[in-house]
Amino acid sequence: MIRFFENYMARFDIEAILMEAVSKIASLVLLVLVFYLIKNVIRISISKLFLPSIRVSTQDIGRQKTIARLLESALNYVLYFLLLYSVLSLLGLPVSSLLAGAGIAGVAIGMGAQGFLSDLVNGFFILLERQFDVGDIVGLTNGPIKIKGTVASVGIRTTQIRDGDGTLHFIPNRNILVVSNQSRGDMRVQVDIPLSLTADLAKAWQIIERVNQQELASQPAIKGAKMVGPQTLDSGSFVFRVQFFVVNGKQNQMYQHFYMLYQEALLSEGIELGHS
Repeated sequence: MIRFFENYMARFDIEAILMEAVSKIASLVLLVLVFYLIKNVIRISISKLFLPSIRVSTQDIGRQKTIARLLESALNYVLYFLLLYSVLSLLGLPVSSLLAGAGIAGVAIGMGAQGFLSDLVNGFFILLERQFDVGDIVGLTNGPIKIKGTVASVGIRTTQIRDGDGTLHFIPNRNILVVSNQSRGDMRVQVDIPLSLTADLAKAWQIIERVNQQELASQPAIKGAKMVGPQTLDSGSFVFRVQFFVVNGKQNQMYQHFYMLYQEALLSEGIELGHS
């Protein structure tokens, strides 16, 4: 038994096998190091060389970030493909034959190549039509699924949305059917001040109008104001409604500012407030 094993092992050149294994491991390590080196060079080149040229053609910060991240994402896909191809070739696998084989192609399509192409096509039109940029506040809808937040990244396959609690959502572009962009143009702010049913509405109107006259001139973020007046909500609450059109991103700040001013002015004049 021992002699049989010795004769069997004598057929192999152990030294040559070990040398080949060490050579391939070294080649793999060198390949990975070169890959990460090129990846970092691309990232630095985009931030140092490409971004300054974008700033000349567009002053939109969100658009600059979108184009830069899209370019980096596309180049990364190419690099990962080349890395995988090189590793398989280094290991001696017939990569070209595998890629050309109809069986492998069928498996690839069945495992999601069609979905991948749909992501690329839909992502291309999202970018071409500039439906949103990095930093925009958007609502994305696909049937009953609705996600709202700030665009963190736009890629050729996926879009990343960070919602109000900090959760980062990765959304395949093919699943984005309706885009509601809240970062384009002025936004409406609606302030509802709850009033008692017995409140003097004429006096309340005068007080709120006086506050507007005193404050609107000092608020450049406000592009227009409308006194809607008394309203009854579906919940049965009675409110006095004022609407503003403000620069995008200033909605919460203007709402809180004017709500406090209205409340203080009404209370100081003896107007009884209700419950919202």
